[in-house]
Amino acid sequence: MEDFVLKTRITEQYGLKVPFINAGMAFIATAPLVRAVCKAGGMGMLGAAAMPPDVLQAAIRDIKAADPACFGVDIIARFSGMEHIEVCVTEKVPVVVFFWDDAPDEWLSRLRTAGSHIWFQVGSVDEAKAALRRGAQGLVVQGSEAGGHNRATAATFSLLPAVIDAVPSVPVVAAGGIADGRTVAAALALGADAVWVGTRLVASFEAYAHPQYKDRIVAAGVEDTARHLIFGPEFPDASTRGLRNRIVREWERRDDPPPYLSVPDSELPVIGQARLYGQEFPMKRFCGFPPTPEFTGDLEEMSLLAGESVGQTTRLMNAAGIIDEMISGAEAVIRKRLGPMVVD
Repeated sequence: MEDFVLKTRITEQYGLKVPFINAGMAFIATAPLVRAVCKAGGMGMLGAAAMPPDVLQAAIRDIKAADPACFGVDIIARFSGMEHIEVCVTEKVPVVVFFWDDAPDEWLSRLRTAGSHIWFQVGSVDEAKAALRRGAQGLVVQGSEAGGHNRATAATFSLLPAVIDAVPSVPVVAAGGIADGRTVAAALALGADAVWVGTRLVASFEAYAHPQYKDRIVAAGVEDTARHLIFGPEFPDASTRGLRNRIVREWERRDDPPPYLSVPDSELPVIGQARLYGQEFPMKRFCGFPPTPEFTGDLEEMSLLAGESVGQTTRLMNAAGIIDEMISGAEAVIRKRLGPMVVD
């Protein structure tokens, strides 16, 4: 990969060596993963959902201590407040990505005035157009095969060119189903300026995920995920894609909603204990949080967020190795597969 350069609008604008960004996975994409991605030449993205402001600031300072070319913070508005925006402003975060909820205009104005670039993660052409009207400087286009919270109605490689045609002026990042060199090359061929990788990086040493969760990602096949509404009293009526375990197999084909919509929280059984950001709490059934290393309990009852790219995720590696393998693989596709097809 040393002599191979993939130059896009995003690598040029943000000083990256590779058009690679880790997904800002809540609880999983913490400072160690962000630093590793930045060190490998990509843009590390911190998952800030539900982070207390002081924890967010400490994580950002940890990332900045490594002097990255560029990094970002991924925010879901319902779990954040103006205090989180002020942390991003104070710490001069280069890129802030908003997902799912509409961010208040006040937040966008504050960030824009401070010099942060504002991106939106979208799952449709209409969402992309709406983001452009709000001044988006970048779009993360998430297809239906992506893991985690997902409301896209089209697969990545169908949705991506449609968004690019609709909003050609904005750099676009492809998300969903990207886990090897072939899919990186395919995304770039369709016009993406970078790739957004989540599932493959859950199976990295730096990801803040439970070891058994990582093992299940590696062991899973392309047909072992499902998209459903099973999890999430804290994030109701929001579809997610994850691995099929016992609870998913039990509920995914039912027409009736999961009990958390009608049963008091006090009546939901405890499936384990979790510790997040220094706080310990019982994990109730149907909780949407993924298992982190300090979780103890039954993973068959947990939300094991993952996309269909588990089929290309076959071993645990460090983040730098994953990025090198994916970019080198893209080079091989471009040079050895696509290049010879062009005949002068």
